[in-house]
Amino acid sequence: MTAAIIAGAIAGAGIFLLIVALLPQRVSLSRQLAAFDARPVPAAPVRRFAGEKESELTRRLGTGLAAFCKEQGWEFPGLRNDLALAEKSFENFLATSALLAVFGFLIGPILLLLLTVLGVHVSFVFPIWLGLVLAVIFSMLPYVEVKQKAAQRRKDFRHAVGAFLDLVGMNLAGGRGVPEALMAASEIGGGWSMWRIRDALANARITGQTPWQALGALGEEIRVDELRDLAAALSLVAEDGAKVRESLTARAVSLRRRELADLEGQAGERSQSMLVAQMFLVAGFLVFLVFPVVGVLLGVQGH
Repeated sequence: MTAAIIAGAIAGAGIFLLIVALLPQRVSLSRQLAAFDARPVPAAPVRRFAGEKESELTRRLGTGLAAFCKEQGWEFPGLRNDLALAEKSFENFLATSALLAVFGFLIGPILLLLLTVLGVHVSFVFPIWLGLVLAVIFSMLPYVEVKQKAAQRRKDFRHAVGAFLDLVGMNLAGGRGVPEALMAASEIGGGWSMWRIRDALANARITGQTPWQALGALGEEIRVDELRDLAAALSLVAEDGAKVRESLTARAVSLRRRELADLEGQAGERSQSMLVAQMFLVAGFLVFLVFPVVGVLLGVQGH
């Protein structure tokens, strides 16, 4: 009886959703505005990264999901910034999340089929709920990966900013002006962090912006507070080379102290985790030693 009620509810929900899908719906205002804005402007090319590998199905699915998000007015600026740092396109992220969700949902029915073949009879409600939970968990895995990679990239960028400040200070001590010192310092360093700084400064020359405005925009884009603070400080003391050099030196020292404190904190956390692991290892060894003795004593008492 319960199975029939659940099956009827699922069938009724499916029919209701079919009727809702067939009925003409009122187009939302955000969708109308998105369609109006998309008419005169050609579609922007999808940004792809060199390390990405995707199939035709993934490409089409990601493009369709991205177009749907655009029609609904969903921008996800924070997620897009994290994806840019992780060197992954928004379309690829959406397609990967959707495919992993489908894969997680199919685990439930597959488990039900295997149990049925093995002769174990279980209610089909449990595999469905299991599939829904796994679908949610699997769909969140790409997001967690992107957040972790973006956080690591920002950490590396903060370290590069400290070295960049030292290089700028040395160039200022050599008699160069602030714009020339910034550009020369960015050309010395390597890595993707210095490449982003160098690219921002080069674009500032073309667009007519000041170097500190370009650095501030870059800090806003990748959400690194140290770079935004550097841009604000340069905009205040850009005319006085001595004050700039002193300010940059003080900021470099502050960044190094902060990085040292973070490293010490990470080392402390790892030491604590290692201590916990050692305690579990000792506890397991003690159980291994005591178990035979306890077995013998229980055997003697049983006799």
